Amino acid sequence: MPSRWGLSWGGWFDNRHGEWWLLAQLALIAAHLLPPWPAPGAWGYAWPLPLAFGGAVLFLVGLGLAAQAFWRLGSSLTPLPDPIPGAPLVVSGAYGRCRHPLYQAVLLCSLGVTLALGSLLHLALLLGLCGVLGGKARREERALEALHPDYAAYRLRTPAIIPRLPWLDWQAL
Repeated sequence: MPSRWGLSWGGWFDNRHGEWWLLAQLALIAAHLLPPWPAPGAWGYAWPLPLAFGGAVLFLVGLGLAAQAFWRLGSSLTPLPDPIPGAPLVVSGAYGRCRHPLYQAVLLCSLGVTLALGSLLHLALLLGLCGVLGGKARREERALEALHPDYAAYRLRTPAIIPRLPWLDWQAL
């Protein structure tokens, strides 16, 4: 039996609602708990404190942006790229700044961790998240355009995830 979000046991096996995108996203986010590798000290110098502090600040800003986007999305919130049928299209608040502010917040948090730790492993995780969230957002947008006739106009006037960054900002599907 599917949940309100569309999660079902069958979906984990056949990806019917984009469950594999969610699984990849969660795995990459969880991997941020790994220790830095290689440790900056292994390179023979200490990681600069301003970079570590700046990374911590970026992480906290990302958490704040995520909370704002969660609150604004309300009943339309789903972790899957397939929107909830009948849910309203949200285009104001954080969603007036970019079409996928939750993904933007996750990437900002990941960048913050990467800068705070000075870790090549975490840089690879950030790049992996860019790939996964860009792909997940594209799938989500195809479904949103099918459900909401005014989505195409919204897409043309609002950046996707990170403005002017090719894989993370696009106008056409």
